[in-house]
Amino acid sequence: LCTKKQPGGRAFDCPQINIMKGKYQMEKFEYPVRTDEEGFYNVTRQVRDAVGKSGVQDGVCVIYSPHTTAGITINENADPNVVKDMLFGLKKTFPDRPEYRHMEGTAHLKASFMGSSATVLIENGGLVLGTWQGIYFCEFDGPRNRRFYVKVLGSVPQGEARFC
Repeated sequence: LCTKKQPGGRAFDCPQINIMKGKYQMEKFEYPVRTDEEGFYNVTRQVRDAVGKSGVQDGVCVIYSPHTTAGITINENADPNVVKDMLFGLKKTFPDRPEYRHMEGTAHLKASFMGSSATVLIENGGLVLGTWQGIYFCEFDGPRNRRFYVKVLGSVPQGEARFC
């Protein structure tokens, strides 16, 4: 532990972190998604692919959608009824309304509610997901040609770091 002083002179302990041990890298991947309609599109395979290609053994990855009417979420991927229930719940929570001044008002509300990104831990070169979890691209204004990004940051075996 190290000791630092707060404004006003009070000391507090903080852990020391040495980020210079080993090799670290950060790499960005882009993936296309063709959506047919409003729905959740499982992109777990693409995210696993990005982590594998990066060579990162321990770190984090961020999955990000640059669209204002689409989002990213993590939820159950074993039972397709979960996705159906999620879509049903979103339609009930955010119904189309004639009072909305913007044509895609409902889609913007759903995308904001879901969020534009998710972060997943990486350990031993793999995603740290629960047994039933999957990563979804959420489309609320399809059909569209979309894309999402995966940024992977973490440690790689000695001698394998590359900067992209």
